[in-house]
Amino acid sequence: MTTPPSPPAAERTDGSSVRIGALVPLTRPGWVEAGQHLLAGLELAVREVNDGGGIVGRPLELLVRDTAADPQRAAAAVDELAHLGVAALAGEYHSVVARAAAARADTLGLPFLCSSAVLDALTEQPTEWVARLAPAQSHGWRIYADFLLSAGHSRIAVAAEPSVYWASGARILRDYLAPRGGTVIELDMRALAPTAVCDELVDNRATALLLLVGHPEPAVSIVKSVRRDQRLAEIMIGAPAGQPEFAEWATLLGEDSTAIPFLRYLPESLSPLGARVETALRERLAEAPSFVAFEGYDTVAVLADVLRSHGANRARTAASWPRVAVEGTRGQIEFSRTPGISVWQWAWTPVQVVDRDPARPDRFRILHAG
Repeated sequence: MTTPPSPPAAERTDGSSVRIGALVPLTRPGWVEAGQHLLAGLELAVREVNDGGGIVGRPLELLVRDTAADPQRAAAAVDELAHLGVAALAGEYHSVVARAAAARADTLGLPFLCSSAVLDALTEQPTEWVARLAPAQSHGWRIYADFLLSAGHSRIAVAAEPSVYWASGARILRDYLAPRGGTVIELDMRALAPTAVCDELVDNRATALLLLVGHPEPAVSIVKSVRRDQRLAEIMIGAPAGQPEFAEWATLLGEDSTAIPFLRYLPESLSPLGARVETALRERLAEAPSFVAFEGYDTVAVLADVLRSHGANRARTAASWPRVAVEGTRGQIEFSRTPGISVWQWAWTPVQVVDRDPARPDRFRILHAG
């Protein structure tokens, strides 16, 4: 009699661990602080799952891979983790990296719950294998555009670097603002030094400058140049992608770090679950947790619920996205098909426009909510 092949590790029932692969940027040029917060949330949730008995008695294990903001490295990590028998993939912060991981996961038939990347077109074609917690870029950035209009800004300059993510953001802003009387002036940061940006802002009579560039550079240098130019004393600097969320921003810029509105995906007040998780994350990180840490926690909460209900079977996990109903730290998480979005989408996590308070740079002010 022929012995059947052993099932992948993720589908064993012998008491071995259930593995989840985690994609996280932990080294440069990745946004390391975002990666650390994302990982803290993932790890906290795994610990709590295991303290509560694991996945039907089996421990949950996180296999972490550093993507370093490199799409090719992420795709290779997906291949490796699939071979190691993970039940699902979690994580990633950078949109262009998550897009590469999602494409590979779709090809391999590996469920991927994307924690934090927002690019609308996370996959080229609709897929059953990928779901996402973060709001799509078109949703969040339109809310940001509403904030700009309500604050009286109609001539808006964007300092942009070349990337699919930044180009998508500029297009969303332009398409939304143009019918409402707004103008978007694009400044190509391949051709301009930070100091030259100031002259462009004056020449174009811009009242707001949005940073569609990498962190810390050239974002930090642009902010310093603009804040030191007396001609631009009234201009608003904004960062819809969230560069000011993390403590490093305040450390690098000091007083210049404040009054720069950005998007944050948190409710106005946390639920009892959210407040408990915030306390635990603060202890783990030794600083206030960002929304990215909550995204990490919620990712594992969803995957653990699915794995308990449907077993560590990849096809059953992917088939369960439309039936998910999990209390997350920022609201009830359910996935649906959303027009223009190629993956199963939580529509929507709370969205805020916030900035660092000039009176207390470690405190955030909510300026607008959507």
